[in-house]
Amino acid sequence: MEIKRIFLIGFMGSGKSTLGRRLKTELGWDFIDLDDYFEMRYQTTIKQFFAENGETAFREAERKMVSEVVHKEKTIIATGGGAPCYFDNMQVMNKHGLTIYIKLSVNTLANRLSSPKQVRPLVAGKSGDELIAYITEKLTEREPFYNQAKVIADGDMLGVDGFVRIIEASGQLIK
Repeated sequence: MEIKRIFLIGFMGSGKSTLGRRLKTELGWDFIDLDDYFEMRYQTTIKQFFAENGETAFREAERKMVSEVVHKEKTIIATGGGAPCYFDNMQVMNKHGLTIYIKLSVNTLANRLSSPKQVRPLVAGKSGDELIAYITEKLTEREPFYNQAKVIADGDMLGVDGFVRIIEASGQLIK
């Protein structure tokens, strides 16, 4: 399989953007954080867009973003945590690129999301058991979509080198 684009999927805080930026350097490809792409395109924050237009409008706009980026070559795309779970986004990403689910344990996600460096509106004010319950509930909803990825990678165990090896073993990267 010829790999023209890579989609990084997973729960918020799983490291999609961080890994995407590091893979950009390692592979020499472009990198798009779909959330940043959205905010640049719509000239507003996702939080503000949600507040003014609602989740349905956000998910429809996000779907348009997915449809746009599937035509970019030599590009690593970090999706929002919910993007694979709406419309046919997961099928579209699987059709047009290598999808990698960065899978982390609930406890690892909770530790990352409770960090003061993380500013996530959906988990603001949640801590301890409440945060773990929220992550567990959302993962239960989302994992059937995430698990459709071509590669499911243990984010707790792999470093960037491990992800590069997985990508190289998955097919031929276009030059």
